[in-house]
Amino acid sequence: MQTGLNRTKWEPYLWLLPSLLLIAIFVVFPILIVFKLSFSEISKAGVIGGFVGFQNYVEAVKLPAFKTVMLNTLWWVLSVVGISTVLGFVIAMVLNQKFHGRKIARSILVFPWATSLVVQASVWNYIIKYEYGSLNNVLLNLGVIKQAINWRSSYQIEFIWECGVGIFVTVPFVAFCVLAGLQSIDGSLYEAATMDGAGFWGKLRNVTLPLVRPALTVSTVLNIIYVFNSFPIVYTMTKGAPAHKTDTMIAYLYMLSFYERKKGPATALSVIGFLILCACAGLYMMTVMRKEEEQ
Repeated sequence: MQTGLNRTKWEPYLWLLPSLLLIAIFVVFPILIVFKLSFSEISKAGVIGGFVGFQNYVEAVKLPAFKTVMLNTLWWVLSVVGISTVLGFVIAMVLNQKFHGRKIARSILVFPWATSLVVQASVWNYIIKYEYGSLNNVLLNLGVIKQAINWRSSYQIEFIWECGVGIFVTVPFVAFCVLAGLQSIDGSLYEAATMDGAGFWGKLRNVTLPLVRPALTVSTVLNIIYVFNSFPIVYTMTKGAPAHKTDTMIAYLYMLSFYERKKGPATALSVIGFLILCACAGLYMMTVMRKEEEQ
């Protein structure tokens, strides 16, 4: 009898053991290795030396482009996650309605998300080219403009284009997460709200948003992680030029490690990024959970 109880107690953990081992090998172990490397001396050839304390972190913070890259990363995450969340929510509301061609619209929406980010960035690079870009060609042929416009006239505009592409490829993910949440809402709740005299905004505030909040929470947390770690868009469109003014942290630490051969500071930057992500995700989850408890 006791043996049967013990087996019942430990059986769930045995079923989880293969997944836990994979997580330990491919997630936890590499993280621990990176933490160790960030406190070690690393030569330009990648040879690992002895313990150097916080020297790599000090060098990383003192890099000329550090402040610019951190500010770029902040604006990159806030703009892409914030705008894509709003647009994704609106699109999901539209796609949740019944209309002709809804299946086609949903299929078209998934394309930007399903296509490779490198392909997306390359296509947008071609679209906004000054000499032979398709955007200038279309506007010239329509008579909207009389001469080609340089859509990349400054690094600020370059960075805005990067953010725009990031929003373009992120909106579908948010839309489908929210759409899944919308479809799980019982229609009788809207009928009851209508009988109570609630209009569109009343239903949105009192029925839709509270019930879709779990889906929004998941999509927002995942988007913060994905967008923060997004490398292909920035690298493909600008490679951080000029002088890392359009770089985000992930693209910058790649350039720092493999082009400038500063592997120690690059490793320290990766740890800083990891800690920032953990703090942001934890803070967001705590805020959402606190609001749910208050309700």
